[in-house]
Amino acid sequence: MGFEDLKKIEKEEDRVKALYNIFNEDSRLSSKAARIEFLTTIRQLEKYLKPGMRILDLGAGAGEYSLYLAGKGFDVTAVELVDKHVELINTKKSEGMKLEAIQGNALDLTEFKDNYFDIVLCLGPLYHLFKIEDRLKCINGVKRICSNNGVMFFAFINNDMVIATEAMCYEADLKDSYYNHDNFKVVDFPFVFSTIEQARDILKKCNIQIIGEVASDGLSELLAHKINHMDDESYNLWLNYHFYCSEKREFLGSSNHLLFIGKK
Repeated sequence: MGFEDLKKIEKEEDRVKALYNIFNEDSRLSSKAARIEFLTTIRQLEKYLKPGMRILDLGAGAGEYSLYLAGKGFDVTAVELVDKHVELINTKKSEGMKLEAIQGNALDLTEFKDNYFDIVLCLGPLYHLFKIEDRLKCINGVKRICSNNGVMFFAFINNDMVIATEAMCYEADLKDSYYNHDNFKVVDFPFVFSTIEQARDILKKCNIQIIGEVASDGLSELLAHKINHMDDESYNLWLNYHFYCSEKREFLGSSNHLLFIGKK
């Protein structure tokens, strides 16, 4: 199955599942360049983690964050739409981990009580939900189940950086119609792409107080070939530079993935 075949699948849930038969989520963060997104997100998370916290990983993928956090002793619930990812998480988890992996949908959080989780990660669903009303429903659901003093993490794919990486990394032809040449909107397929202002606006519509905005992978995808061939010392120096830039407001647009941190 290719991307064109995905367009023929009408039900969004089925389309997402089919998409991850094309993409290998389990290996997505394995290279030095791709790992920067994970390391940056963990670095931000660690600012808020306290012993005994309950954490929800909504749209957990192959469990990269769930397994890391459960390995640190946190009580983690991983909710993932794709069945094979749930099975993978259960295969990887170690004995004694407080980690429950559930097959579920980010649009239906009714099984969770109000104000239950101290941390909620929503690091994938918002760029899989094509309808604006569904994205709003997801954010409001996250807000409901997050405790009054809790922290929420939302990820978006940056519309404006995608044009550069598609053209320079994947050799997409700028003359093609994968983006509107007048307003620079990338076609929302197979993911939903948001500008920085659109990401801010949708969170504000749900009365989320934004307390952090982070360029979670920065130039990593654009410079992946170079980064992946760095020796360990150079890589660590690059990481420090990236971390320095990642919270600078003027650097936010130069990133494929955006991380927004919010409170009620």
